[in-house]
Order: sequence, then structure tokens, then C-alpha cells
Amino acid sequence: MPTQILDSKRAWSVLIVSTLAFTVCFMVWMMFGVIGIPIKKMLDLNSTQFGLLTAMPVLTGSLIRVPLGIWTDRYGGRIVMACLMAATVPAIWMMGYATAYWHFLTIGLFVGLAGGSFSVGTPYVARWFPKSRQGMAMGVYGAGNSGAAVNKFLAPVLLVAFGWAVVPHVYAAIMLGTLVLFWVFSHTDASHQVASDVTFLEQLKALKDPKVIKYCQYYSIVFGGYVAMSLWMVQYYVGEFGLDIRLAALLAACFSLPGGVLRAFGGMLSDKYGAHSVTWWVLWVSWICLFVLSYPQTDFTVMTVTGPATFHIGLNVYLFTGLMFVLGIAFAFGKASVFKYISDDYTHNIGAISGIVGLAGGLGGFVLPIMFGALMDITGVRSSAFMLMYGVVWVSLVWMYWTEVRSRQLMGSNARTLQPQA
Repeated sequence: MPTQILDSKRAWSVLIVSTLAFTVCFMVWMMFGVIGIPIKKMLDLNSTQFGLLTAMPVLTGSLIRVPLGIWTDRYGGRIVMACLMAATVPAIWMMGYATAYWHFLTIGLFVGLAGGSFSVGTPYVARWFPKSRQGMAMGVYGAGNSGAAVNKFLAPVLLVAFGWAVVPHVYAAIMLGTLVLFWVFSHTDASHQVASDVTFLEQLKALKDPKVIKYCQYYSIVFGGYVAMSLWMVQYYVGEFGLDIRLAALLAACFSLPGGVLRAFGGMLSDKYGAHSVTWWVLWVSWICLFVLSYPQTDFTVMTVTGPATFHIGLNVYLFTGLMFVLGIAFAFGKASVFKYISDDYTHNIGAISGIVGLAGGLGGFVLPIMFGALMDITGVRSSAFMLMYGVVWVSLVWMYWTEVRSRQLMGSNARTLQPQA
């Protein structure tokens, strides 16, 4: 068999099995988004405590991304991913035996290691493909974010049928089976590893680059916001619209599913039109959706010539779900376009840079649910979560305008030749 054909088969095998592994890891990472609801009731938690509970796995999954990205550059994605998945299995299983709040917080830290899988798989799969198709490859792999939607389909069924404690046990078995499949069908290429004379500190020098900070800001929205809302939406539907947990999880998946699956399409769009163009439109669409979602349920009275007239303004469950669906699509495209920036600008250091940017996105996913809960406790307004996200997107739009849009010729024969400046 010609070497080129063999390499192509290996590349697609790596991409498929890595995407499966990432989907399962993400499903586990988002587990508290569903089982956290009965746990909240069992432990009588307020909104801030619930936010901390759901965010705890996100913390370790974020902090470990930088070292995992660097280890992937150095040792290869296959061995790092396999070790990471194996390390999470005992913690996932133990979650089913937790009874106190501190038990859930502590075990959640170890379960959260699964979230670090993104910064392993991204450089691992990208290096198996030519640069012209790396956006597609990273987009397909990133579609594993749909594990958040899988969690919303699977966990409620198990929860209602057997109780919340069964969910971690089933997830531990799924993780173990996926680990075996990954090891059997993945491959290693020594040429994809960073030279052994490159030190840890040398790889981290990219933190001095202002473009890296900017990409971190973008990713904290499209990924951090996606994670935070995926964790928050089930209980939002239950509280705002009074839905059963199964229906709430199903509707919440209307955000999580496109937010994961369509990332591959976002990668292809980024390959074709460029990371800047896709990200610019993603931020605008997100800004508009969040503006509408931010408006709380409101009753007001107007004094007319015939007497007082009372009006109600607020989203019903159908309009709300439709807007969340559009927002999920935008976030999916944005997650892919940010990493297209990275593959274009940091070809030889994808692992370290993706780890740094992934860390920023993950920390966004950790901080935002806690802030959602705190705002809810302080204001009593559920849509305050969207108000916060609206403000964050506005900051990114201004930042992109001053650092990229003003330096681009948007019309004329030179429009495609000018590059954005950091």
C-alpha cells in the first residue's frame, strides 16, 4: 500500500477515534449540568453554591490544559490522551457514592481532568493533516463538544429510571470502553513531536504575544460561554418555564447539540473565508441574540386616555429555545475559527498555544456559572446571566474592531491581501 494512502487512512482513523474519545470526555465533564439538579435539592443549595458545584470539574479541566498541550507536543497525543482517560475512571465511579457537598466538590476536581482532553486532541489530530485542512480536522474533533448534548439525552433517562447515583457508574463504564477503542484504533507519528531540546519555558514564551491574549478573550466567550450555558440551561428551563427535567434537558440540547456538532462546519468555513471573517460575524450574531435573551419577564402599566393598560413583555419557551439554537450555532463556528487563528499563526507550537487558549476558555466556563448564580441570588432575575454574557461579547467586538477591522481593507482589489494586526 502506498505510504500516502496509508497515512491518509491513519489520519482519518486518528480523527474519528479521537473525536469519539473527546465526545465521551465532554459528556462526563458536563455531568453536573443534569445530575446537579437533584443534588441541589438534596443538599438544599442556593444558586451560587449550585454554580460552584457545576463549575468545579471545569476548573481542573481548564488548569491542566496548558501542561497537557505541552506534553502532547513532547510525547505525542496518543499516550497522553490514553493516560488522561484512564485517570478519570476511578473518580467518575466514586461520584456515585458522594453524600456531602464537599464530597461532590472534591471528586468533581478529579472528574474535571476529562475536560483537559481538548488541548491533547487538537494538536494531535491537526498534525495528521495538511495545513489547508487543519481547520476542518480541528473542527471535526471539536464537534466532540456535542458530548454536552449527549449528556442531556442520556443522563435524564438514567436519572428518572434509576436515580442520579447510577449516572456516574454508567459514565465510568463508557469511559473505560472508549479508552480501549481509542488505544486500538489510534496511531503515533514521532515526527509530530516537538524536538526534545525545546524546554517548558520556551514553549510558554508565546504568552508574551498580545495576539494570544486576544484569542484567549475570544475563546472565553465561544467556549467558556458554551460550557457555562450548557451547565446552566437545564435548571434555567426548570425554574423559568416550570418544565420537567427530561423536557428541560431536551430543549437545552437545542443549544448544546449545534454548539458541538456544527464546529466541524465552522472549521471548513474558517479554511475557506479565514478566521477573522468568521469570528467577526460570530460575535455580532452572539451580541444580537444575547441582547434579546437578556430582557427579563416584564409587566408594566401605561396610563392611557381610557385608563391604565397593562402589558407583558418576555420570551416564551419557543422563542427562547430558537434564540439559544442560533447562539449555539454561532458559538460552534466561533470555537473553530479561534483555533484556525492558532493553526495559521503558530504552526510549530499548536499544542502549547491551544493549551493556553483552552485554559482561558475553560476558566471562562468555570467563572461564569458561579457569576450566573451570584447574580441570580443578588438580583433575583434569571436573565441576568445573559446580561453578563452580552457585556463580555461587547468588549470583544470593540477589541476586534480596534485591532483587526480598522487595519483591513474591506472593499476593493486589495481587500483579501491585507492581514489583521494584533
